[in-house]
Amino acid sequence: MNTLICGSMAYDTIMVFGDRFKNHILPEQIHILNVAFLVPDMRREFGGCAGNIAYNLKLLGGKPLIMATIGDDRAPYMHRLKQLGLDARHVKDVPGSFTAQAFITTDLDDNQITAFHPGAMMQSHQNKVTDASDVSLGIISPDGRDGMLQHASEFHAAGVPFIFDPGQGLPMFNGEELMAFLQLANYCTVNDYEAKLLTELTGRTLEQLAGEVDALIVTLAGSGSHIYTAGRRMEIPVATPEALIDPTGCGDAYRAGLLYGIGEGWDWEKTGRLASLMGSIKIAHRGGQNHKPTRDDIAERYRAAFDDRLW
Repeated sequence: MNTLICGSMAYDTIMVFGDRFKNHILPEQIHILNVAFLVPDMRREFGGCAGNIAYNLKLLGGKPLIMATIGDDRAPYMHRLKQLGLDARHVKDVPGSFTAQAFITTDLDDNQITAFHPGAMMQSHQNKVTDASDVSLGIISPDGRDGMLQHASEFHAAGVPFIFDPGQGLPMFNGEELMAFLQLANYCTVNDYEAKLLTELTGRTLEQLAGEVDALIVTLAGSGSHIYTAGRRMEIPVATPEALIDPTGCGDAYRAGLLYGIGEGWDWEKTGRLASLMGSIKIAHRGGQNHKPTRDDIAERYRAAFDDRLW
């Protein structure tokens, strides 16, 4: 059975400025800001939440089915999906648009200036969950607002359990809408900042919000993660990474681990630990899709990190 991955596909253009922004921005002149940064170091990565999650789930041996929208500049990404053997039958072309993309400039202090163009992502509601077949599990990750609302209702109506992963899209929704998502979803995952925002917008505590779903997962970066389920909070340890290179896409790798564990019917401790490991593997590589562990590699790293067998 397939896991339906609803979310964005994007190109990430990452540029490195060989100095510090603060040396070139005059605070007293910020009201007439006009700056240019020389960025001789530039790379373009394949990204977007749906693309990253599907990539990681495929590494684990899952069967991801991507549901996303993409623009006229789709050719490189579609070629990559074919090379990776990722099912793209529900990646919809939106003529006259660009694929979503982020332009990120980083300085020597790791400060970032980002411009994000949503492009075709805003038409994600053109896709319908009911168009996909043989789906046993799903996830709604950051995407067009209308698409996220529509897909949640469609998953619920079809009886397909799904994870609500609002991510950077969380501020698009008010408290009432967020509660509606939780009442439709089976699981919800957020990072610690998003968890705080979720409680502020809904006026509920994390424990109260967890009562709306089978499990509420909160990631805490280098401090591991918490899984709220069955009236208790489980603490999931971090898997020590080989190196700290780039956090881009770590959350998506973590979510792929969640999806795999849920799909396999594992308990939450094992599922959370696999998710933690996937984030740890990703952070040692630049970009969201450049790590290439085999299933045997993942199993060995799991054993080393948690003194337990994975499969």
